[in-house]
Amino acid sequence: MTDAEAATVLIRTENSLGRITLNRPRAINALDQDMIGRITEALKAWAHDPDIETVLIDGEGERGLCAGGDVRALYEQLVGRHPGDIAEFFRAEYAMNALIAEYPKPVVAFADGITMGGGIGLAGHAAVRIVTERSKLAMPETRIGFTPDVGGTWLLGRAPGRLGEYFGLTGQSMTGADAVQLGFADHYVPSERLDALREALAWRADPGTPNELVLLFDETPEPSPALAARTWIDEAFSADTVGEIVSRLRASEEPDAAAALAVLEELAPTGLAVTLDAVREARRMHSVREALEGEYRRIMWFGTQPDMVEGIRAQLIDKDRDPKWNPATIADLPADPGARAREFVPDVPLFD
Repeated sequence: MTDAEAATVLIRTENSLGRITLNRPRAINALDQDMIGRITEALKAWAHDPDIETVLIDGEGERGLCAGGDVRALYEQLVGRHPGDIAEFFRAEYAMNALIAEYPKPVVAFADGITMGGGIGLAGHAAVRIVTERSKLAMPETRIGFTPDVGGTWLLGRAPGRLGEYFGLTGQSMTGADAVQLGFADHYVPSERLDALREALAWRADPGTPNELVLLFDETPEPSPALAARTWIDEAFSADTVGEIVSRLRASEEPDAAAALAVLEELAPTGLAVTLDAVREARRMHSVREALEGEYRRIMWFGTQPDMVEGIRAQLIDKDRDPKWNPATIADLPADPGARAREFVPDVPLFD
C-alpha cells in the first residue's frame, strides 16, 4: 500500500488550486477526528498563502463525497461515558464547518453521490457547491434518535416553505435538483464533466472566478421532486408541534404524506421534537456560526440521554431495527419538548 493509498485525506496543490480529497472510499469517506484535523490544518495553511487562490473539496471513489461522521466511534464514546471525548470531536468538526463557511478564499465542493450528515458540513457551507445526477444529500440524524448538526439546521431553516422541516424530520434524501432548489447547492454539473472542471479550476485563468468558471460546465437539472410536493409538505409541516404534523399527515390524501407519516412514527419522538425546534430557531439566526452553537448545545444534551445510544445500537451495532425510544410515542412528549435541549449549557463551550 502506498502512502497515498493509506492516507485518509489527500492534500496537494495543482497550480493555484489547493485540493482536499477524502480518501476512505470503502466507508464512503466517512469522517473521523484525524481526517477533520488534516482538513482543518490544510485550510488554515492555505488561507493566507498567496500561491493558492481556490480550494477544492471532493471525495475518492464514485459512491459519494462523504457518508457522514464515524457514528460507531461516537457510540463507543457514549456507552463508555466519555463526554470530554464527545465534546472534543464535535468542537473540532464544528470549527472546521465554521472555517469553511467563513473562508477568505473560494471553496469549491463536489457533492457527487452520497453526501450526508458530516458531508453536508463540508459541502453545504462552501462558496461554490456542485451536485450531479448521482447526488443524494440528506441530514438523516433523526434515524438514530439524534438531530441534524454541522450547520445543517442553518441550511434547512432557509429552504423554501416547510421543506426544511420535512427533510430535517424525515431524514429523506434530496436529489441534485432538490439540493439546488433548497439552497444546499449552487450548480448542477453532470458527473462525467467533473474531471474537466477539476482541471479547469487548477489551470484556466479565465473566467476570473470559480463561480463564473463553473457556468461553463453546469446544466439545468431535471425538475425538483421536492418542489413538486410543496403543497402537501407546507400544509403538514407548518404545524406548531410534531404531534400536529402527524395529525395533518394522517388526514392527508397524498400517498407521499402517508409514507412520511410511516417514517415519523418509527423515529424517536424526542429527536423529532428537538429537530423541529432547532430548524425553526436556526431560521431566525444570522450566521452559520450561530447555528452551530445552537446545534452544539443540543448535541451535548443528547449525550446525556438514552435515545441516541439506542438508535445507533438498533441501526448500526445490533442491527435489529427495533429501537426502544424514551418516551416511546409522540403523544407522550412533554409540553415544549425541545426546551431542555435548546437551553442546555455544555461544560465546555463550542468556540474558544
